[in-house]
Amino acid sequence: MCAHHAQPDLSCYSRDGFAFPVDIMTPDEAHAYRRRFEVLEARYGRLELKIKIYLVLGLADELVHHPVILDAVEQIIGPDILVWDADFIIKDAHDARYVSWHQDLTYWGLEPDDEITAWFAFSPSTVENGCMRFAPGTHKGGIAPHVDTFASKNILSRGQEVALDVDESSAIDVVLEPGQMSLHDGRLIHASRPNQTGERRIGLAIRYIPAHVRPVAGQGDSAMLVRGVDRHGHFDPEPRPGADFEPSQLVLQAAIEERRMAVLFQGAEPSTTR
Repeated sequence: MCAHHAQPDLSCYSRDGFAFPVDIMTPDEAHAYRRRFEVLEARYGRLELKIKIYLVLGLADELVHHPVILDAVEQIIGPDILVWDADFIIKDAHDARYVSWHQDLTYWGLEPDDEITAWFAFSPSTVENGCMRFAPGTHKGGIAPHVDTFASKNILSRGQEVALDVDESSAIDVVLEPGQMSLHDGRLIHASRPNQTGERRIGLAIRYIPAHVRPVAGQGDSAMLVRGVDRHGHFDPEPRPGADFEPSQLVLQAAIEERRMAVLFQGAEPSTTR
């Protein structure tokens, strides 16, 4: 396991499919971000699981462009970086919801499989409050078959669960302090348990891809260039927000969400929403 390095060890990431903890900012700086987030929640309502939240929220836009995050990501996927999605994933106090063992790229319609997720901790992420759990090395086998469960307490869009026996005894708990992040490969099998504590677990999951990745499902796709140059043009470019929840950005986000849901639920029964 890569641990206690300011930047991820590339050889470790290649071997395990993940690296953590990566220090992004001080705990005080992270606490300030959390305070801003909670003020926004109080004003605009719950912000969890809203796709491409960086299109409409300045705080998220700042983080997807954060130079320390991008420095770490660049070590793994190279200098030409697009952000394809980002959403807040929150477990409330005593939240019974969980995430089954799965691979992120299963239904995303991206090729080749070169996505990396940066999971930034606004709050402590602990074993007790349902931190992520990684199955080391499982990114090397490609995308495995998944079964859709649509389980009511499963946070995933389809309640999808990998149709393999995962060795729980070798799973790694992704414990993070505020201001730290983990990185994991989009093919890595991972999960998380319910929150058994009286405190919220708040994280921002940012999905980055190198510019050579292309969409292969649905009617086109969009992404935002955050570093380097896009020499491929596989994605429609996305504009940065000028202010929180601008009407034009909300319209764009809604159109993208409709398109994304069509891809995510293609062939799924029963039909549902995220």
